[in-house]
Amino acid sequence: MDGTEDSAIELHGDEEIVEVIDLNETEPGPDDLADDLEDVDFEDAGNDDEGWETEDEMEAEAEQDDSELTFSKHTGSVFCISLDPATNSLAVTGGEDDKAYVWRVSNGEVLLECTGHKDSVTCAVFSHDSSLVASGDMSGLIKVWKVQTKEEIWSFEVGDLEWLEWHPCAPVLLAGTDDGNVWMWKIPSGDCKTFQSSACQATCGKVLPDGKRAVVGYDDGTVRIWDLKQGNATHVIKGQDGHQGALTCLACNKDGSLVLTGSVDGCARLINTATGKAVGSFSVEGGKGKGSRDGQETNSVESVGFCNILPLFAVAFLDGTLAIYDLSTQVLRHRCQHEAGIVHLQWEESSSVVSTCCLDGALRLWDARSGNMVSEYHGHTAEILDFSINREASIAVTASGDNRAKVFCLQRPDR
Repeated sequence: MDGTEDSAIELHGDEEIVEVIDLNETEPGPDDLADDLEDVDFEDAGNDDEGWETEDEMEAEAEQDDSELTFSKHTGSVFCISLDPATNSLAVTGGEDDKAYVWRVSNGEVLLECTGHKDSVTCAVFSHDSSLVASGDMSGLIKVWKVQTKEEIWSFEVGDLEWLEWHPCAPVLLAGTDDGNVWMWKIPSGDCKTFQSSACQATCGKVLPDGKRAVVGYDDGTVRIWDLKQGNATHVIKGQDGHQGALTCLACNKDGSLVLTGSVDGCARLINTATGKAVGSFSVEGGKGKGSRDGQETNSVESVGFCNILPLFAVAFLDGTLAIYDLSTQVLRHRCQHEAGIVHLQWEESSSVVSTCCLDGALRLWDARSGNMVSEYHGHTAEILDFSINREASIAVTASGDNRAKVFCLQRPDR
């Protein structure tokens, strides 16, 4: 025996068994193991299932779950989730099961079950002071609930609902519908005002921080800035300045002077809300993510947002690209690539970290200064459709197509 071989000796009675191990031999690779397994006939193992794991069990075991808590009351996909703005201790979720639930983030306890909807609940949001919750379903039935007393205090039916949003500092609710109308109600009196435009869907909308104007995006690529008191559109952005396809998302900066819009046309546009002028347009060459819309050549913008503490903004694309731009120079700073389409992004309240959720079911945190991923969280077995992060950026709540909502604790080395 030379120095490259070693022997393992076992004694069985009078027998001596010598097993020769070649230390120079490399570990078998996956391909070798696969070849070896091909020679094994599993059929001969008999019908005794005891001790064998089913494929589902093995999959479940292999599935990584980084979440602290799983909310599993919904019996269909969970479409939307938001945190109560006052304390960030309650979440409201809306689902395919025609219900919304208000529950405690700490332990999953249900405080309120919002029933009586006729279709999937796609919008569920707390009012500015967290005293009320509005739930809206796809058919256009909107209900408002008082959280403390757990009672329904108002309901109204509109056309097919596209979005629902509370005023930032008053019990006033706004909704956009697929007939192009934007509705505004005082709650609970129900005093109503409508903002009418051409008969195409009002696909997204947001009340600006001054509380006096709302910016609304439409299916034909138009953006309108509405004066909520007067009821007229102060600016209509269309044609060269507008988008060439339906709007998918919009966001405003902290003082409401700028709005960022995204569209299926693959562009994000920066709009000055005082002048109604488009001051920048942003798109990227296609990435590699799975999820591009069928038969659509352009790369849809799915989510946009401004950083609160640095002059940066982010644009998330369906091909999996997260693009971080410098606001002052309008230069692309970083391109953060995902393996699957991005559904939603959110900047942390007081840092330069931006988070994304994806069609691959993962939540990822990115440092916008370096473009590096800070951390990623797994646990869902289907796409994440919505998420929200609390003010302290210590937890994220997620909603998924796997019928679950989850709470993740966001651990970061610099905290």
